[in-house]
Amino acid sequence: MLFSLPLAIQALVTTFLGVSEPQQPPPLTFELRHEHRLTNTSRIVFSDVKQSNFAAERVYRIPRKILKIPRPSSHENFLAARAMSMKDDMSMMLDWQEDEIPGPDVSSRDDLLQFAHMAFNTYYADNTTEWYDVSDRGWDKSTPHGWLPGEDGMRGHIFVSQDNSTVVIAIKGTSAGWLVGGGGPSTGKDKLNDNLLFSCCCARVGPTWSTVCGCHEGGYKCDQQCVQDALTEKEDLFYPVGLNLYNNVSYMYPNANIWITGHSLGGSLSSLIGVTFGAPVVAFEAPAEKLAAGRLHLPSPPSTQHVTHFYHTADPIAMGACNGVSSSCAIGGFAMETRCHLGQVIRVDTVSTLGWSVDVRTHGIKYVIDHLLGPNSEWPEPDAEPEPSGFWGWPGWPGRDKDEPKQTTGRLPPPRPAGDVEGEDGVCSVSSHPLHSVQLG
Repeated sequence: MLFSLPLAIQALVTTFLGVSEPQQPPPLTFELRHEHRLTNTSRIVFSDVKQSNFAAERVYRIPRKILKIPRPSSHENFLAARAMSMKDDMSMMLDWQEDEIPGPDVSSRDDLLQFAHMAFNTYYADNTTEWYDVSDRGWDKSTPHGWLPGEDGMRGHIFVSQDNSTVVIAIKGTSAGWLVGGGGPSTGKDKLNDNLLFSCCCARVGPTWSTVCGCHEGGYKCDQQCVQDALTEKEDLFYPVGLNLYNNVSYMYPNANIWITGHSLGGSLSSLIGVTFGAPVVAFEAPAEKLAAGRLHLPSPPSTQHVTHFYHTADPIAMGACNGVSSSCAIGGFAMETRCHLGQVIRVDTVSTLGWSVDVRTHGIKYVIDHLLGPNSEWPEPDAEPEPSGFWGWPGWPGRDKDEPKQTTGRLPPPRPAGDVEGEDGVCSVSSHPLHSVQLG
């Protein structure tokens, strides 16, 4: 009841009652411990990272806070509910339990910057041949046929706290040089996943497009069941790979809390995996994944606020505005049409506040670090806070006098529920553009 009151009244009441804020866990220091990749036989393999392998390697110190995360009574029940929904289109009631988990505190710009660096580093290529499978922890230095990590599969990094209590899985986003400033051999499968997960109907932008699934029924109609089947049956879809990755990491660190982060496609995959396992997520400039979660038949927990999306309004991909036959995404072969995220969002209005133009080149994680989160950020610093001299003019009470100037600019916006920021109907069936306004049947 206390927390439903305005903040000023909360401060007054807690002072009278002697109520203190719950003590938060101490910060953790993380280091890059492993790389993860997918073999050409769809097996997750790992490589231990030596400190000298990455010039950009550094130590990450991240504050924590207690998160309340709804999780099913067992993961088996979650899978059973998903299977029932896929097979019979029926919902199975799940017994959700609210667990208190130490998660990341991303209330400041520097806290977000730590995760942004983790996400950025996943784009680094590595030529190691020392990969192992967690089933036997055996080194495979000769990389025989069937074990060489695929050049076009999902990959990323594993960061581990110095006390081994917490692991951060970082997942690489789409490799497309023209799009985010860094290409790579994984572009083909990245594009397939982008077009399956974030398009309205199999990436059919116009009549001349080759679609990624055959669900278009003519005109502006799309077979919804066909799209759902395509998402669960495509062999190259990264979501089930992500589930295997999570299970492998939990096998390697059975007593650790697992957090997930990523940029772009990596951020959306992080969110879908985090909702599946009830793991905290920090995602950057991720395409909206709420529609994909429904098409994947993921049981919907009472809350997804353990997922935090950071993006800005000049990024047409995160905003769901990079669509239509003349868009930059369409020119590159992408159909990025979804507009609703899960969880909570930190949406920075760079268009109104900084005068940025909507441009796909602002989508890259390096651009976000350089222009928003890093030391040379264009986002204004907070105004100086005056020393409190009284509570509404009452001497001796903590707070600000009513006549003192209020801080109005500078801070990054706080996380808010995605539905409050984006609205509830930002899906493919609602659009102002006829070429991507699709009736789902």
